[in-house]
Amino acid sequence: MYNFDFARPTSIDEAVKALAAEDAQPLSGGQTLIPTLKQRLAQPSVLVSLTGIPELRGVCMDDQGRLCVGAATPHAVVAAEAAAHYPALAHLAGHIGDPAVRNRGTIGGSLANNDPAACYPAAVLASGATVKTNTREIAADDYFEGMFATALEEGEIITEVKFPIPERAAYMKFEQPASRFAMVGVFVAKYGSIVRVAVTGASDAGVFRWVEAEKALAADFSPEAVADLSVDPSGMIGDIHATPEYRAHLVRVMTQRAVKAA
Repeated sequence: MYNFDFARPTSIDEAVKALAAEDAQPLSGGQTLIPTLKQRLAQPSVLVSLTGIPELRGVCMDDQGRLCVGAATPHAVVAAEAAAHYPALAHLAGHIGDPAVRNRGTIGGSLANNDPAACYPAAVLASGATVKTNTREIAADDYFEGMFATALEEGEIITEVKFPIPERAAYMKFEQPASRFAMVGVFVAKYGSIVRVAVTGASDAGVFRWVEAEKALAADFSPEAVADLSVDPSGMIGDIHATPEYRAHLVRVMTQRAVKAA
């Protein structure tokens, strides 16, 4: 580690002002940033903590029937407080990492980082959620731009995520046992005649929608509907844990499991 200033604002306006400083960086749960700092892969002059801002925390329903989650809400809180309204999202949150990670990591931090193996991006994309920032609202389909890349601009911070509640939904994850990140995770959400399928952990481009599966499931919402479909392994992640071909295979398997669970 090295010397840096630490700011703990109590409002969004204070946070935005603090982030205007040269080389300032926001800090939410710190599950990615703190290890990065320890390895000296990032050297911000100021860390701006977002966890002391009351309006960034909590889970509630809005007047449009959407589940609204504050960006600084820890995974454990989402798991507990979303269960009655969006069980699939609560299940996802309750199986991120271990208890220490779930009590420190936040949904906003996960989405801002957009790790290609993170769980929340799949839920946001499959749900057609809206990512609200201090300046605008961004549709899920416009938010994710590739591995560790998002539509967020310099100094822009996520304040809330709004989830439309589906008729049916489920998330199934084939996890890497040490990190508990998704080797492949699939979130399926059904809204009337529309089905959205989002895949995380598999692609070099990060989270993506499996459009072919969506069309098949819209016509027949059953595991058998995707039994003959396949994902092109080119562009899939290949590492010591799984080959691109194996990850492509897992996409179909986890989709079938998610549909069955839903």
